[in-house]
Amino acid sequence: MKLAEQGKSAAEIKQILEDAGKESSIYITIATLKYLAKGGRLTPAAAAIGTMLRLKHVLTIQGDKLDSFSKARTMQQAKKTMLEAIHSDIEHRFADVDPGSLRLDVAYTDNEEEGKKFQQELAEAFPGYRLGFLDPLTLSVSCHTGDGALGVAVTRVFHD
Repeated sequence: MKLAEQGKSAAEIKQILEDAGKESSIYITIATLKYLAKGGRLTPAAAAIGTMLRLKHVLTIQGDKLDSFSKARTMQQAKKTMLEAIHSDIEHRFADVDPGSLRLDVAYTDNEEEGKKFQQELAEAFPGYRLGFLDPLTLSVSCHTGDGALGVAVTRVFHD
């Protein structure tokens, strides 16, 4: 809406939003492998082993590609992994970007309190960076992740 108010055409807005999507790093920790297996993104055997070992999978979205990033034994370790990944992205991928034009967002599935705690951890880990959204994961994502998923994104903001 802000872009439209600035006089941008629909085609220009579409391009800006597509470009912005490529200028983000997203990490999501999956608390349960049940839905990845149901959706065919993980074999039932891998899901059973991961569940038995209580593994928390950290996935990443870079541009439009979803990949496995890491595995952790606890949610606390998974959150630490995501914070380290965001720190690395800021140092390397976004090294030439003014820190004032980066925003850190948090998303969660069915646990707003955990999302709030993670947002506070982000504020402590990245002082001076702008905190953005704290929102539930969209249905199109949460149907694959299930309950207890927690995500973080560092996004280059092209407009205010």
